[in-house]
Amino acid sequence: MEDEEAVAVVRTVGRQIKLWREAAGMKQAELGAAIGYSEETVSSVERARRIPKPDLLDKADEVLDAGGKLAAMKEDVEKARYPKKVRDLAKLEDEAVELGAYANHYVHGLLQTPEYTRALYAMRRPAYTEEEIDRYVAARMARQRIFERVPPPSLTFVQEEVTLRRPIGGRMVLRQQLERLLEIGTLRYVEIQVMPTDREDHAGMGGPIRLLKLRDGKTVAHEEGQTYNRLISDPREVQPLELRYGIIRSQALTPRDSLAFIEKVLGEET
Repeated sequence: MEDEEAVAVVRTVGRQIKLWREAAGMKQAELGAAIGYSEETVSSVERARRIPKPDLLDKADEVLDAGGKLAAMKEDVEKARYPKKVRDLAKLEDEAVELGAYANHYVHGLLQTPEYTRALYAMRRPAYTEEEIDRYVAARMARQRIFERVPPPSLTFVQEEVTLRRPIGGRMVLRQQLERLLEIGTLRYVEIQVMPTDREDHAGMGGPIRLLKLRDGKTVAHEEGQTYNRLISDPREVQPLELRYGIIRSQALTPRDSLAFIEKVLGEET
């Protein structure tokens, strides 16, 4: 657990499970046996040393006859499972009416398949544990609910050509990822563009860009490096990034030509 907000949620849930268990006259081992978990797991959850899985909350709710009160905590617990930086970014994306992003190393997170995301996190060094990988993958997939919003935001992405060809996770994962790009690219509120490697003029050599225009009309940028991530709200810093992103889009292939380009790369992979 890495932040006070998440710790508070997990402590509250653990305390509630303990109270309901004791009210039912059950020991930790008995509850564990009834819901299919070990005594150690129940103990760790009650002491806020482990984040309970949704399945555990559902089963504990049923066995302890909690009337849905424990199961209702699943959404809060699931959010607490995600790293704080992911939760903060997701909040920004929820407030965005427009989002624009240039990605130069890999396919942008909002466009990734679960398999592609897992492969990315699996190659991190120092290595993540399987539990950490599961946590990060789930968090990134949850952010993709932005595509289900009504009304939807306007989303634009510029992908460097190399991101379409680098076989992260293997050829099969790459093919699935390319198919996903083609699928998302047909949505009316999404535009995906490709920046070909052979472009002589390229305004994006300074690195990736993420811009979000919020409901209040304010535009912010989000910057992430290997050891940091930060929100940029000062207009004097945001405006150059807006200018740069606009030039990048003008230098890239059009959305229609980009989808044709992705189809061509997909054909080369089959």
